[in-house]
This record gives sequence, C-alpha cells and structure tokens, in this order.
Amino acid sequence: MTAREVHLVRRPQGMPDPDDFALVDHDLGEPGDGEVLVANHDFSVDPYMRGRMNDVPSYVPPFRLNEAMDGRAVGEVVASNSDDVAVGDVVTTNLAWRTHGIVPAKQVQKVAAPEGVNPSAYLGVLGAPGLTAWVGLLDKAAFREGDSVFVSGAAGAVGSVVGQLAKIKGASRVVGSAGSADKVRWLTEELGFDAAFNYKDSSSSGSGRVVDQLREAMPDGVDVYFDNVGADHLEAAIACANDFARVAACGAIAHYNDTAEDPTPGPNNLFQIVKKRLSIQGFIVTDSIGRMRAFLDEVTPWVVEGRLKFAETTVEGIDNAVEAFRGMLRGENTGKMIVKV
Repeated sequence: MTAREVHLVRRPQGMPDPDDFALVDHDLGEPGDGEVLVANHDFSVDPYMRGRMNDVPSYVPPFRLNEAMDGRAVGEVVASNSDDVAVGDVVTTNLAWRTHGIVPAKQVQKVAAPEGVNPSAYLGVLGAPGLTAWVGLLDKAAFREGDSVFVSGAAGAVGSVVGQLAKIKGASRVVGSAGSADKVRWLTEELGFDAAFNYKDSSSSGSGRVVDQLREAMPDGVDVYFDNVGADHLEAAIACANDFARVAACGAIAHYNDTAEDPTPGPNNLFQIVKKRLSIQGFIVTDSIGRMRAFLDEVTPWVVEGRLKFAETTVEGIDNAVEAFRGMLRGENTGKMIVKV
C-alpha cells in the first residue's frame, strides 16, 4: 500500500510557505500484529499545529522534519490484524496529513455517528474543538446563568460552539468577533449570537478598534471572555470586563506567526486584572480528555436536534492540505477546516 503524506521539510518563519512542506509517496507495507490499516476520509487542520512547526519546547512535541505530520483524522479500516477492530469500522485516529496509515488498534476510536451526522463531526463539533469549547466555558471560565459572554474568533470551530453553548445555558448576552461581514451574519442570523462585529471593519464604530466595537456591542460589560485571538482582543476584553470577570485563554492566533524581529503587541492594560480582580485561566484540552464522555452525552442530542449548529469548510484532496492550513491561519474558514482525502 502506497500512502501520500505531507512532510514538514523546513521550519517556517512567520506565515508558513508552501516550500516548507513536501508531498511524499510512502510504501506502508502491511499491518503487523495488533495493527490496522486505515484509509482516511477526512482530517483536521488546526491552529495549534502552527506552534508544532517550531522547534521549541511546548505542551506537545514539535513536528519532526522530513516525516509525516499528525493530527486528528477519521477514516475506514481497510485491513486489520486485531480482534477488536474490524475491516469496515469507521474510526478516528491521529493519522492526519496522509491518505493512509498503519496504527496500533488500541490507538483508534470507533465512531458510531448518529443518523444524519457525518463522521467528520468528530473532528469538530463532537471532537476536540467541541470539547475545548465546553470545557473552556463551563469548567475554566466557570460560566453561570445570566453571564454576558464575549467570544473572539467566534466563527471558528471552537468559538462558534462556545457562543451557542452560552446561549443554551442561559447567557444574558453573547457577542462574537469575526473577520468578515458574512461571518458576522452567520453568527447572528444562524447561530443566535445577540451581536457580532467584524474586527477588520472600521465602519462598525468610530475608530474601528476592537475595544470600541466591543464597548458598543456590550455596553453593560463582559463577565466571561473566551479568548482565541489574544493581542488587541484580549486587551479589549480586559478593558470592558466587569469586576470579577473570568477569562478562558484557549489560544492566541494573532501571535502564531510572530517572529522575534516582528512580534505582535500584547495587551498594555494588564494592571486592570488587579483592579478588577479578574481570573484568567489558560488551558489545554488534552488535560480534560476525561470529560469527553460527559461532553458527548450532553452535546450530541443538541447536534442531532439542530439546536447546536456547526459548519465545515472543506478543501478537497491531500495535495491541497497545505493551502487549507494556510487558509485557516488567514481566517478563510467558517467553522471547522477539513481536508477531504
């Protein structure tokens, strides 16, 4: 069996360049004892992967050069040397960035998607992004009924779920930021956000600064901020936060392509954290993987009923995976960015 894989061949400087990657055809051989061969249907490209392209210590090891990258994927078992996993089983794996892969059977998770739900949902709304939203809002930000909630990067895979969960759980007001007018309309007209603003649009308020747009959208302040962006969004949330507000610090995509020579400025109002007695909790979703069953038990019925909506931006073909990743970093996706193999 020959697999086509995407290898990282050079550490990016700033925005990843197509020449930082290579498409490689690799002879897999046959699965050994206790292993399965999986043909990928879809795989995920995610913001955290940009950090793994740097050779620096972090919460997850960096990608190795001249090897296939990894990440979450969903596919079908086409050969099995395991009594526990059968040919034809649909499974999730860590075999992203390739068409096929061999993996120990104990490292795959069988997927039994409800009727009407595509298995690719287990890469997004019913996978790690959905769990991130649920854990971040409920456990890390200690959301309470009646809270006002601001979500940055609200049209992404995580942010779009955060806002809907907050509405379902009884938020007094939910506001999101996004990078286009179409995304703003999707948040307000489809997902039920009370308001949203285009952080790139200076017409939304006087100067167009995020802090001005946020004050306009949330005149009574912010009780919970779910941060996917950092930079000016975090500064704005601190400025508009009510006393004792809570921040779930999930990501900082504004900084992911920073270089030492050209860093993105961070918040300049950090003393307000003291004045307002704010709580800021950074978190990594893998620390809360034990919450997956409780998350799925609560959220899956809402997805099936259409009460919790989601979108996928699909790019066709392994040969276009790098451009899908670059597009995601540029904010070109609505909801989850998926590569359909």
